[in-house]
Amino acid sequence: MMHWSSMHERVAAYLRTRRALGFALTIEGQQLERFARFAEQRAHQGPLTLALAVAWANASPTPEGVGPARRLETLRPFARYCQLFEPQTEVPPVRLFGPAHRRLPPHIYSPQELAQLLAATAALLPTEGLRPVTMRTLLGFLVTTGLRLGEALRLQEQDVDLDRGMVEVRESKFRKSRLVPIHISTTEALAEYLIVRNRYLGLSQAPGLFLFDNARPITGAQARYAFQLIRQQLGWDKPATGPLPRLYDLRHTFACRCLLRWYAEGVDVNRRLPQLATYMGHCKVSDTYWYLTGIPALMAIAAERFEQAAATTEEDQP
Repeated sequence: MMHWSSMHERVAAYLRTRRALGFALTIEGQQLERFARFAEQRAHQGPLTLALAVAWANASPTPEGVGPARRLETLRPFARYCQLFEPQTEVPPVRLFGPAHRRLPPHIYSPQELAQLLAATAALLPTEGLRPVTMRTLLGFLVTTGLRLGEALRLQEQDVDLDRGMVEVRESKFRKSRLVPIHISTTEALAEYLIVRNRYLGLSQAPGLFLFDNARPITGAQARYAFQLIRQQLGWDKPATGPLPRLYDLRHTFACRCLLRWYAEGVDVNRRLPQLATYMGHCKVSDTYWYLTGIPALMAIAAERFEQAAATTEEDQP
């Protein structure tokens, strides 16, 4: 039987156990440590209670959105772990605050918008520095490979084989590695970028692939901030219609363009989807199926295919 004297000890024991099993729990760990501090500030003693969990959920900085539900979602596996050793632990019910995830409709970039996006990187300051060319290369790389932002930013130079046109993505979102083939235009753009980057920084060995002027790898926050500046420059920060364009939508755009190309070629998309799921690093094909929904162009083609199939079936009936 465990004897914990504080919520911090409970959190530490849970994180040690899960991480020993191979789970990173980076964000979840940070959230649970915040929860432990919250419990300490309230002078909470003893096992986790529903009242404490609800109070912490309501203290979310985004109480009007999915923040409270996400906090409870983080607490549930932790509470179940604690309940194994402290049966009086109260596990928060599922969906007490509604769904914990809300998938925003994606913005699918048109070819014209992508051209504008890449061209606008030239205005990033300092214009004579490495930031404009790095962001241009990064944005082009994301839309042509469909990689997650974090996967691209963690790449090392040795992960990219320009001769074979392959990128090795190590320890992705689900702690899996995969090989991603890239188009020849992407390999050429990366080769040109490396020449410019190394000449500018005077490097013989770099700590990462995408670097800024300080010769350090770009962080996710830096990439998102630079994208926000570009979005404002292009007047996309207040769209009259449709969703706000996001950096992550480059991944959606890649998937959408791939599916549209398959439909245009008459390919059996259902047979190809597992390949796309593997390429994009999805654990479940159902995650890839989501790209078929909420995108008018894909929905229209799918509806047309269904009508054609239904008409053929009717004609074949005696």
